[in-house]
Amino acid sequence: MHRAYQPITPANNKLLKKKWDELRFDTHRQKVVSAQPIIDNQPPETYLHLHIKAKKKQMDEERKAIVERDNRLLVEKMAQVIKGKPSFETNSKTYTKGSLNRTRRQRDLLRVTHENQAILKRIQSKEPEYNHLQWLDQWYVNESYMANISKYAQWNKWKRQTILAKVKQQ
Repeated sequence: MHRAYQPITPANNKLLKKKWDELRFDTHRQKVVSAQPIIDNQPPETYLHLHIKAKKKQMDEERKAIVERDNRLLVEKMAQVIKGKPSFETNSKTYTKGSLNRTRRQRDLLRVTHENQAILKRIQSKEPEYNHLQWLDQWYVNESYMANISKYAQWNKWKRQTILAKVKQQ
């Protein structure tokens, strides 16, 4: 390289211009080395609570505690059975199996039965509004009219006899 420094911009003193240019170049190199990226290309921050499921662990521990407690109770009961000691004393004369609500249900059933009987009595004591015998007589008159205008009168006579037989059976 050539010994003489040739500045790019004009200067009165070449030595000072060289010193200033070197100083400016050194600061530029330091800035290049210490430059930070503008775009953040770091991976996102990971949060511990997203990877460690604390609620799931808590529920598992509770479930295990319940299973352990149930197992302990079962072992105790089995030990009592093996020893031959009953876990509770019962007296067959004083213990009665049944519902605590039995008397109330019986009273309600009795009340409903009496109400139903009263309703049945009122229905049976009431005289009917319509006379079915009068309706039957009107039907016979209408049937005779139909027989007069029909082509096959024999069939109507047979039908009337069948209806009469059914009414007599009732």
